[in-house]
Amino acid sequence: MNILVIDTATEACSVALQLSGEITNSFEVCPQQHSQRLLPMIDALLQSQNTKVSELDYLAFGQGPGSFTGVRIATGMIQGLSLGTGLKVVGVSTLAAMAQQAIAELGANKVAVAIDARMSEVYFAVYENKGGLACLEGEEQVLPPESAAKLTKAANVDHWVGTGWQAYPELTPLTKLSQEEEILYPNARYMLPLAKNAIDSNLAVEVEDINPVYLRDKVTWKKLPGK
Repeated sequence: MNILVIDTATEACSVALQLSGEITNSFEVCPQQHSQRLLPMIDALLQSQNTKVSELDYLAFGQGPGSFTGVRIATGMIQGLSLGTGLKVVGVSTLAAMAQQAIAELGANKVAVAIDARMSEVYFAVYENKGGLACLEGEEQVLPPESAAKLTKAANVDHWVGTGWQAYPELTPLTKLSQEEEILYPNARYMLPLAKNAIDSNLAVEVEDINPVYLRDKVTWKKLPGK
């Protein structure tokens, strides 16, 4: 299964390609440069593997939550790539991707993810390692840090990832992170197993049916014309 994944939902911009079982990826922390960096990163990755988007089987993208502008950039790019090729698309949670990285790299069993959502809130969720995949426990939420702290204490987690833990004093004391263990941003590479699982579960959709996830109700995504 050949899949291209992109993500621009946070300060990081990343692209990953699974081609004939081999994974290559590119990851940069480049705040406010995603619209300039994303397409060159995609092109460089495809060229390095001597392939084209049209030769792939599926596309996937970080559907959020995260920066509203960042989520829109990835959504718009995946729309363009899918419209040009007819490939089906899978949306992958940015929170789940970070939990997946903790499972893959650190052997985590239960992961609390908190991304700074500004406005004194965090995007928050808890994931459990089930057979090597990050599986959501409860629901993804946007909530005040003190509420995230209560949920974290109740969940008996063993790993903490995301920018939210350092952003708010209510959350910082809960973590036991060494510098080597810090996972601050989602990485498209770790969206690949989640995308494949979704594809195997028949969750890939036509491009007009993709839905970015903002969690804040006041934000909407404009569908393709006529959809």
